[in-house]
Amino acid sequence: MRAYNVGMPADFFHPIVREWFAERFDAPSDAQAASWPAIVAGENVLVAAPTGSGKTLAAFLASIDSLLRQAIDHKLPDETQVIYVSPLKALSNDIRRNLQVPLDEIHHAAVAAGADPQKVRVSVRTGDTPSSERQKMLRKPPHILVTTPESLYLLLTSEKSREILRNARTVIVDEIHAIARDKRGSHLSLSLNR
Repeated sequence: MRAYNVGMPADFFHPIVREWFAERFDAPSDAQAASWPAIVAGENVLVAAPTGSGKTLAAFLASIDSLLRQAIDHKLPDETQVIYVSPLKALSNDIRRNLQVPLDEIHHAAVAAGADPQKVRVSVRTGDTPSSERQKMLRKPPHILVTTPESLYLLLTSEKSREILRNARTVIVDEIHAIARDKRGSHLSLSLNR
C-alpha cells in the first residue's frame, strides 16, 4: 500500500465530515491516514492494525462521507450501499451502535450548518433478527447493512433479499483473521465473489 501523509482527513472528505473528525480526534491514526486515500480512490484495501487504532473508522468514514453528500443533495436512494460483514453476532450490534453515533453527530452537524440532509439508515441482519425487521428491510433497505457471513449467504440465496444488495458499492469485512482458515472463511469467500 502506498504511504500517505495526512494530518487531518484530507480534502476529499466533505467539510462537515472533516470538522466532525477534528472535533473528536487530534489526528488520523496511521491506519486511517494510509487507507483513506486508497479507499476514496475505489481501491481494494486491507487494513491490518492493532486494536484501538481506528480501523473501523478507517473503513467506514469514506462511505459515511459518500452517504452524507447524497443525503445533503437529497439524492440518497432507498438502497443498501455498504455491507459490513462480521463473523461475530455481538460485534455486529456493537458496530451498529458505533456507527449510529457518528452518523447522528454528522447529521446534526450538517443541520447546524444549514443543510437539511436525509437520514442515513443502518440495520443489522443476523440469525437473531426478527422476521418483522427482515420484512421491513425488504420494503425500505438500510443504506448500511451490518451482517454475518451466514446471513449474507442467506440474503444472496433469496431473490427478494438479493435485490437489496444489487447496488452495494462497498463491502467491509471485519475480523477476517478469525475465519480465514476455516469453512466459514471459505463460505464467505464464495458469497463475496457472488
